[in-house]
Amino acid sequence: MSELSSERTRVRPLILVTAPDPARSANPELTRQKTALYVEAIRRHGGDPVAVDSSVPEGRRQEMLAGMAGLFLTGGPDVDPSLYDEEIAGSEDIDPARDALEMAAWRAAEERSVPVLGVCRGLQAINVFAGGSLIQDLPDHAGTPYGDGPAQTHNMVVDPESRLARALAEAAPEGLAATDEDDSSIELPVNTFHHQAVSQSRLAPGLRAVAWASSSQGRIVEAAESKDGRWIVGVQCHPERTDSTPGEFEGLFEAFVRAAREAAAEPVI
Repeated sequence: MSELSSERTRVRPLILVTAPDPARSANPELTRQKTALYVEAIRRHGGDPVAVDSSVPEGRRQEMLAGMAGLFLTGGPDVDPSLYDEEIAGSEDIDPARDALEMAAWRAAEERSVPVLGVCRGLQAINVFAGGSLIQDLPDHAGTPYGDGPAQTHNMVVDPESRLARALAEAAPEGLAATDEDDSSIELPVNTFHHQAVSQSRLAPGLRAVAWASSSQGRIVEAAESKDGRWIVGVQCHPERTDSTPGEFEGLFEAFVRAAREAAAEPVI
């Protein structure tokens, strides 16, 4: 790598953004628009996003995995329940090629301790890849189909001592304040576009829940992060959809890109 490209990596870290293959989608243009929102969220915070889907040839994928400073697992179809040893019981639109792509990316990120951010399916994929499982159908959180009207929202309660809360606070003009003087937790409205979820009993051993919401099946996990200090954060909402997301979530993208920049600057041993 030249001195110039090395400096560029440090300044604008390469973030691999996993995405659905538009050619396999019922609405290719909408799929491209959704991917563009993820890419722009990384770009506006100083990252160098590169989208990858299952149509990318294996050789090119390996180059991307070897060069990534951060991994962004995005929204999309349901994770195949066979990956957590269950039969289909509500899962829809399963895409084994997407699962294989993201599993390989997750393992590559693990090998080099690359920071990982997950959104919606991304949180669910992190949980499954780390040894957890999913509630396969949660209709009351499915919300309004994207592009068909205003987003459905609900409140998310956040652990104030979490990596997520610290990231959100960085983007709050006066910091995040607890909603109740007798309770230090933080509550924010978030959008909901998912029909599957993570529950506490299904959470992977290496993750800890750091945000929650109510549902017809009880309290569900709205965000999780690694227990071991590595930068891994997954959120169930879609913060890239800024029309239905509190501005504090810009702090999450900022923190992720910063973590990737720091990871890229570390010498390889």
